[in-house]
Amino acid sequence: MEAPDTFLQLPLTIDPATKAISSADSTLSADLDDLNKLHRTLLALETPQQTPPPPAPVHPKRSVQINKLRESGNASYKKGDFSGAITLYNLAMRMASERPSWEASGLVREELSALYNNRAQVHMAQQNWAEGSVDAECSVELKRVGNLKGWWRRGVCLKEMGRTEEAADWVKTGLEFERVGPEKDKVAELESLLKEVNKGLEKP
Repeated sequence: MEAPDTFLQLPLTIDPATKAISSADSTLSADLDDLNKLHRTLLALETPQQTPPPPAPVHPKRSVQINKLRESGNASYKKGDFSGAITLYNLAMRMASERPSWEASGLVREELSALYNNRAQVHMAQQNWAEGSVDAECSVELKRVGNLKGWWRRGVCLKEMGRTEEAADWVKTGLEFERVGPEKDKVAELESLLKEVNKGLEKP
């Protein structure tokens, strides 16, 4: 027997000036933050009656700014300014993740995958293997095929942390994806890493 419908009144208040919704119940904070953010985004729209556009159009200014931040981060990395590079990548990642929900999700995944990959490289340059491993894994989760750098970087980080068996499994999985992907002719570096990791497994 199905349970009867239950009405639960939530302790909500609305600001008469900003129309922001708040609550004394702290468990609702995250949901209300998302709701208020969506409301502010809708108010900022320049479309007729502030109606969200279809998912195809992308705001060009945001894309340009994200690319500029990424390029500046790359420049800082090349100069050896690792702290500055991470700060710039973080800003770009925040901007990418805050794209309106009606914009193409594939674009967000592509942008964030590249930025996590770049930040992983910075961590590796500082021998922060754990941080580099996490960022490279995030990059791969966002883009599994056509992401040789992400697969390779996490494999290296795992190897450097002494997690040899895990590194071997990771690189093997990466090769399965990449050998059928758009970069299938460039997997030599990943194959070389697998050989290196396997040699480590053979040592007593």
